Amino acid sequence: GKWHLGMNCESSNDFCHHPLSHGFDYFYGLTVTNLRDCKPGQGSVFLKAIQKSLVIPIQIAGITLVSLAIMQYIGLLKVPFQALGYCLLITAILLAVLIFFFYHFRHLNCFLMRDHQIIQQPLSYENLTQRLTKEAVQFIRRNTDAPFLLVLSYLHVHTALHASGNFRGKSKHGLYGDAVEEMDWSVGQVLHVLEKHNLSDKTLVYFTSDQGAHVEEISSFGEVHGGYNGIYKGGKSTNWEGGIRVPGLICWPGVIQAGTYIDEPTSNMDIFPTIANLAEAQLPSDRIIDGHDLMPLLQGKVTRSKHEFLFHYCNAYLNAVRWHPGNSESVWKVFFFTPNFSPEDSNGCYNSHVCFCHGRFITRHDPPLLFDLSRDPEERVPLTPETESRFYEILKVIHLAVDNHTRSLHAVPDQLSWDNLIWKPWLQLCCSSLFQSCYC
Repeated sequence: GKWHLGMNCESSNDFCHHPLSHGFDYFYGLTVTNLRDCKPGQGSVFLKAIQKSLVIPIQIAGITLVSLAIMQYIGLLKVPFQALGYCLLITAILLAVLIFFFYHFRHLNCFLMRDHQIIQQPLSYENLTQRLTKEAVQFIRRNTDAPFLLVLSYLHVHTALHASGNFRGKSKHGLYGDAVEEMDWSVGQVLHVLEKHNLSDKTLVYFTSDQGAHVEEISSFGEVHGGYNGIYKGGKSTNWEGGIRVPGLICWPGVIQAGTYIDEPTSNMDIFPTIANLAEAQLPSDRIIDGHDLMPLLQGKVTRSKHEFLFHYCNAYLNAVRWHPGNSESVWKVFFFTPNFSPEDSNGCYNSHVCFCHGRFITRHDPPLLFDLSRDPEERVPLTPETESRFYEILKVIHLAVDNHTRSLHAVPDQLSWDNLIWKPWLQLCCSSLFQSCYC
């Protein structure tokens, strides 16, 4: 399924970020991501960002060049004609590359791979979930006599939404509901093949999501395509509960008791140490592992999560901290900054499609906002020294935890820098050639 962790570093065939370079033996899916731009007729997630980010710089550059040319013409300023020409040429080339990239975005970024080979470019959504399901089922059948790890990362229900013929138009919740029902069918197929091969009692199945619903995802026809977060505030790209509370559905007959409900803060970072311990593998000793083995909690051997503190980031910025004291039922959560919703009285950043983490897009809080999620899961009313007698005591403990956490961090290259984000044609994978629009 969806990998979305990149592919190449120095050349178009070094595959340094590819799944096969990170411990996996087989891959079928997308190395990049699934966006509305990948599906004709679904609109673009980049249009608003381009308009906001590029229109003004282009206007400034254009006005500057025209002004220089006029001043040169009337003799107010002597600008070497050659230098002016180079400026115009560089601007034109950059603009042409940008237009080319976005005009050909679907062909360049939306493709399906098996191992290192592109097998479809651009991606076709027709029966895509059936194809992913078939690959997953065949993988299990090939490994019935050996331990295996299957990571099935659905494109559902990330936009662009899609549903196959058997599911399209069947849900009362529109295309989103159709997509959920198709994903549900696929999960059933995986569980069925485990049962058929007597693997259910030997297999831990963990169903979860990487984030809450993307509340700003609304189609050009006004249909909600991003899901629903119930009572919880915010959504994808924020650290409000709507952005970080996700399903954690776990099945292991004979090992984990059916019907068990655990109301403890855990993290998707816990999946790694849980799997490593079940596989009797050694965790790396050269770094701090943020996750914890979930099995003692899932089997009822302990009643509290090992996560006393959870640190929630917005991109590279520490945004919020959750504290679950061992001697209390309270779950405290502080925000150092919060996104500015647009419109102001809404529940998301509808004017920019997603909430950002810096500058004018956020409001910083000093002292930080404080909530008790055990009493206010909707994060409606921040606590104050007047409404919470331990206000400053709680903040002091959390600030100390942040200091310890920050000291444990090691500097790494910024994967979200402009140098890493900008398109590099020499790293582009293309199953035919750029002149054939990368079509196969």
